[in-house]
Amino acid sequence: MRIRTINEPFKFFLPRSMYIWMRLLLVDDHTLFRRGLRELLEGYGFVIAGEAPTGSGAVRLARELRPDVIVMDVSMPGMGGVEATRAILDEDPAARILMLTISAKEEEVLDALVAGACGYLLKDAEVAEIVAGIRAAAAGEAMISPIVATRLVARLREQRSRERVAAPAAPLPLTARERDILRLLAQGRGNSAIAAELIISPATAKTHVAQLLGKLGLDNRVQAAVYAVRHGVA
Repeated sequence: MRIRTINEPFKFFLPRSMYIWMRLLLVDDHTLFRRGLRELLEGYGFVIAGEAPTGSGAVRLARELRPDVIVMDVSMPGMGGVEATRAILDEDPAARILMLTISAKEEEVLDALVAGACGYLLKDAEVAEIVAGIRAAAAGEAMISPIVATRLVARLREQRSRERVAAPAAPLPLTARERDILRLLAQGRGNSAIAAELIISPATAKTHVAQLLGKLGLDNRVQAAVYAVRHGVA
């Protein structure tokens, strides 16, 4: 992960008032990474309620601390992140878990999302993306890295081809702009990237995304990616 100082310009695009005092549980078997991530997130106003080097430790601390968001690695000795996610959500269905890992393997991404993770980011993501992912998880939204989204969409396409799943006879009508936004969501683009692509403001992009999800009856961006593939938009 690229560690940047908190004095760098991009920090001003992330108002502290929107996430200060949010309590996090960090789960990763690499002590140095956990330490670096802790210092970075504390610099942005987050409160690190606890740390765990194992999935079993994460389950125990999640039960004791009830953090707002759990930032979890996938691959750990013993109980891995996916298994820990299932165990935590079995006890507390309202728990918010964000996967932060080095693996972009389709199987692990799908397993994590099916287990109930609120997002899936890679450790080499920009700090702003990690912070946005934590905020999204806290809000019950899903955020996935563009590379991960691309591979996930590819896997869904393969599955659709194998199963020969036909698109619904009467899909909901979408405007050209809505199709563009849906296509970009399937690519894992955030609101800022969507705004740049469509030459609109980030606020307008956010509004369009929310309206599109509402129109399609979807809860988050991951569901939008699945919808895009099934309806031939991605």
